[in-house]
Amino acid sequence: MKLRTVLAAALATVALACGTALATPSTQIWIPSTDVKSLKDIHIDIDNYSRFSTKADGGPNYYNIGLSAGVLPFENVKLELGIDYLTTSLQNDNAFDNHPFYFNAKLGTPEDAFGIKGLPAFAVGAYNIGTYDKPELGLSTRQNIVYGLVAKTLPVVGRLSAGGYVGAKRALYTAFNPVETNMNSGVMASWDRTMSEISDKLWLAVDYMSGNNANGALSVGGSWAFSKQVSLIVGVVTFNPFYKPSGTGDLPGGKPALTTQLDLSF
Repeated sequence: MKLRTVLAAALATVALACGTALATPSTQIWIPSTDVKSLKDIHIDIDNYSRFSTKADGGPNYYNIGLSAGVLPFENVKLELGIDYLTTSLQNDNAFDNHPFYFNAKLGTPEDAFGIKGLPAFAVGAYNIGTYDKPELGLSTRQNIVYGLVAKTLPVVGRLSAGGYVGAKRALYTAFNPVETNMNSGVMASWDRTMSEISDKLWLAVDYMSGNNANGALSVGGSWAFSKQVSLIVGVVTFNPFYKPSGTGDLPGGKPALTTQLDLSF
């Protein structure tokens, strides 16, 4: 089946099935990873975030389809570019659904790059690069989150990653964390490991992103690789578990959500 046929079918599925959350580059469960796609490595991601709560402050469900690809022919320096279609299926933030396209990019080096044994992996990138900004309406999809990460795989323990990010204040503020507060930057950290003792197809991860905004979250999950081309992540995302508001109000990001993330590789 030709790639354009697969893309058309995937887009049609999402359109029939169907805010601002994560428009994803290569990720752990929620935060970006230091993994970067190689040249001609093309991925389609079909993600779903379903709330455990149906209350008014629970937040909308999110549906995302993303296309990303590696664009550099080098082994030690890689670049991936991506675009996401993110919607809440017109739940309670319809204004954002009118501008559903987001872009992302990531540049990185793998572990032991350039023949340097023990060198960690490095990645810098940007995501949630939106297309709409109307300050007079109090609406902006241009979160424009820029981040940096470093990762190292340790024997038995697995891979540990850490870094930080900063984003656009105008798009990340909330009514109770206005632009004058520290709500547009924070840390990123994660642990992940292929559980080869059980199966090389099983992978587990925990990741954390701080920040009093809709992207702050603690996530736990795992994936199963059905083949080299198809894998599925299932996890739980708890938004802002250590939230420190400057006032009172709803939790940024909403209530916890169950996520399923289908990854198709070509």
